[in-house]
Amino acid sequence: MTARLPSDQFLQTAGWGDANRQFLAGDASDRSYERLRRGDQTAVLMDAPPGKGDDPADFLKIATHLSELGLSSPRCLAQDLANGYLLLEDLGDALFARLLEQDISIENRLYTAATAVLVHLQRAAPPADLPNLSAQDWAEAGCFALDWYRFAIMGDSGEKDDFKAILTEAMTDFADGPRVLILRDFHAENLLWLPERLGLARVGLLDFQLAQLGQPGYDLVSLLQDARRDVSRETEIAMQHQFLQLQGGSEADFQASYACLGAQRALRILGIFARLCLHGGKSGYLALLPRVWGQLQRNLAAPELAPLAAICAKLLPSPSPEALQKIGSQCAQFR
Repeated sequence: MTARLPSDQFLQTAGWGDANRQFLAGDASDRSYERLRRGDQTAVLMDAPPGKGDDPADFLKIATHLSELGLSSPRCLAQDLANGYLLLEDLGDALFARLLEQDISIENRLYTAATAVLVHLQRAAPPADLPNLSAQDWAEAGCFALDWYRFAIMGDSGEKDDFKAILTEAMTDFADGPRVLILRDFHAENLLWLPERLGLARVGLLDFQLAQLGQPGYDLVSLLQDARRDVSRETEIAMQHQFLQLQGGSEADFQASYACLGAQRALRILGIFARLCLHGGKSGYLALLPRVWGQLQRNLAAPELAPLAAICAKLLPSPSPEALQKIGSQCAQFR
């Protein structure tokens, strides 16, 4: 196997070899980011090790599409796809999440802009050859809640076949219509406010390399049922109304789909966060489980999801302090 080119050699070739490097962020994947400073210029290095699940070419494909729609994705300044490096435009530090920590009164303004971006994005034809999962595939992803979250607490995965069948039926009935482009991680930690730009371009977009085809409401759920921050109920209702008014359709159908997508997403995240602890050694994600659990319960309260609510109540324990402690005690033991 050929040794991977060191990042400093990539930067040297790109003309940034003399830049000051500062760790910027890591995430739930194996990607990492550094901010580069060279005089008054800045850029961002994305380091996505080959063979770890993320292909920088996917990022470039979606970034190009977003840019062509007049949206603000980071421009690529240099690339080495074989070694997993991208040198990107630096869109700054004004993440929605950080701005809202400082001033909650701007929540409605920021989320109104983000919702308008979603509608604009979904009105355009998506790029070709994106993954398009079936209702059964989405249900299988929801089973992460049994495979990792329940397993970590109870020691087994429970009645997975019954669970998957009920979730598949719900997805088929309420969330299996015409597909649009979804970015999947469309939330406050991946959105930047760029007030110097105009219109929809004021919302900077990050972390979209896993984009695929999916239901229109999926990214709206991702935005409004954020695993990392509490979105006010008033903002959630207002953005649902804005989205529905712009997209059209039946209120009842929209609410059923929103609840179903929210439940599936919460189930998947319960499993992913447990897995990040058990397999990845990242125990910090356990503190987010109670919020995700609360989102799951609100979605399961929809009358259309009564069968799913019943089997979740039967198979999934709540993230009590004792349960979280038990998951944490197994951190990094399933690598």
